[in-house]
Amino acid sequence: MPGTHPQADASSGEALRANSVFLGFAPWIIFDVVASPSTWKYAALAALIAALVLNVPDLRRGSVKILEAASLVFFAVIFVLGLVVDRPDLMWLETYAQTLSNGVIAAVALGSLAFTPFTEQYARESVPRRYWDSPLFRRTNRILTAMWGGVFLVTALLGLLALRVKSGSDWLNWVIPIALLVATIRFTKWYPAHARAQAQAWGRPRGRHEDR
Repeated sequence: MPGTHPQADASSGEALRANSVFLGFAPWIIFDVVASPSTWKYAALAALIAALVLNVPDLRRGSVKILEAASLVFFAVIFVLGLVVDRPDLMWLETYAQTLSNGVIAAVALGSLAFTPFTEQYARESVPRRYWDSPLFRRTNRILTAMWGGVFLVTALLGLLALRVKSGSDWLNWVIPIALLVATIRFTKWYPAHARAQAQAWGRPRGRHEDR
């Protein structure tokens, strides 16, 4: 990219660790896997415990990531509702628990684009502060955040569709969402290095033979 420092691009382009982002989604994935009409309260408790464990390192440093903070709040609220509200009043939650969780995390991810893309918070852990404002670093994380938000939005819509169709619910609830999740993890691993390589190629001086 013209006008961009190659070293900065290299640092920002390889910053994001897909495993770290995946761990941030772990409570939501646990909830999706465990939740059912008879187990959603236990799923919420398991997800809440996972969110607490994931937040310990950040809390010790005096900071909390938006994704992990959302996990704490959402699953704490869901678990408390299960304890204090009568089951007949929570039938809607039993029905839409997984769809609701996917919709909330999609809203958190996509909403973070208006402030700090949530993947950027993970990337900053392995990138020197002087690179945080580089165009490549910012653009890469906006693309990855939009990708993750879009996947969970699609998963929420598939969950709604599964409630209304007589067949194919396994495909809508499990097969397609898992395939999307795996593809997004692979994209998260691949894209930063690809973006860095492109930026370096665009910023490389062109020889005479390249001008022809």
